[in-house]
Amino acid sequence: MAHPVFPLADLRRLAALPRAAAPMEPNGHLADSLGRPLRDLRISVTDRCNFRCSYCMPKDVFDKSYRFLPHGALLSFEEITRLARVFVAHGVQKIRLTGGEPLLRKDLERLIAMLADLRTVDGQPLDLTLTTNGSLLARKAQALKQAGLRRITVSLDAMDDGVFRRMNDVDFPVAEVLRGLEAAERAGLGPIKINMVVKRGTNDQEILPMARHFRGTPMVLRFIEYMDVGATNRWRLDDVLPSAEVVRRIDCEHPLQPLSAAREGETAQRWAYRDGGGEIGVISSVTQAFCRDCNRARLSTEGQLFLCLFAHQGHDLRALLRSGASDAQLAGTLAAIWQGRDDRYSELRGALDAAPATAAAAAPRVEMHYIGG
Repeated sequence: MAHPVFPLADLRRLAALPRAAAPMEPNGHLADSLGRPLRDLRISVTDRCNFRCSYCMPKDVFDKSYRFLPHGALLSFEEITRLARVFVAHGVQKIRLTGGEPLLRKDLERLIAMLADLRTVDGQPLDLTLTTNGSLLARKAQALKQAGLRRITVSLDAMDDGVFRRMNDVDFPVAEVLRGLEAAERAGLGPIKINMVVKRGTNDQEILPMARHFRGTPMVLRFIEYMDVGATNRWRLDDVLPSAEVVRRIDCEHPLQPLSAAREGETAQRWAYRDGGGEIGVISSVTQAFCRDCNRARLSTEGQLFLCLFAHQGHDLRALLRSGASDAQLAGTLAAIWQGRDDRYSELRGALDAAPATAAAAAPRVEMHYIGG
């Protein structure tokens, strides 16, 4: 009988994983060193994207010669589902599929159906959602819903077609994304959220046109501060438009009032139009860090577990999976990783920038296209 052979690199990464005291049976209650529970898992299903947005995958870096991960390096749908089951047993209630552009992953509907069968420790269906640039949504929305996807978030950075084409840098028209949103709404993939990354001097003039377009609809528009994720987007603090300014601009035309958070660990501050025209959200990772409530883990497309969006390195769960580990061993290792978590980059950003450089600090942060936003 043939025995599986695993690459030496995988074995080295396996040895670097935190050691669990013993295999364990999860009980749905897992907290990190700062008392933050594990509730939200974001799974990147591909590192590829068909857009070249400057704040994520600038074309001069991610050009035709850029080498993306080979298919054999990716976690299979069965491996993703097995890991997701262990995360859910530890208390995860929400799974978000991301990329790259997740709709580029072939047969993604099959993975969605597999994840839709999972149940939380309380026996409830998962909050299963997906973030997309919307380019393929018009043709896939109905199939995604039928597979078991509950909600969708669409990235859209401008209503003006010229601005949008320049930002995606592949000349993709805004009308096609809007057509995808209509298809998602018809399919029942709601409530739909729209994410706009605001970059000062690039698209901040689109704040009010975006607000006007989605005001009075069931869709929730969220404005995200331009973040220093990765090492390729040439981030500068001067390019950040604070969320407070976004709220001020909209409030001047359509008065707003604050809303309470919908759930623990929510990243967006919510604001409602006073006349009942719906709500917006602002995500202020740069100017108003929310690390203290962060309950999210991120799994890369090749099985690296990252505990922070701004992390330098991950934990290789693929090596553990392919070494023949039992579910109890997976659960024990995951518990050891999460219990040791103390990440709070955004809260410490200023101090970290001012601190003397170290080898760890000098290491490039993981790119957003690799682990999703």
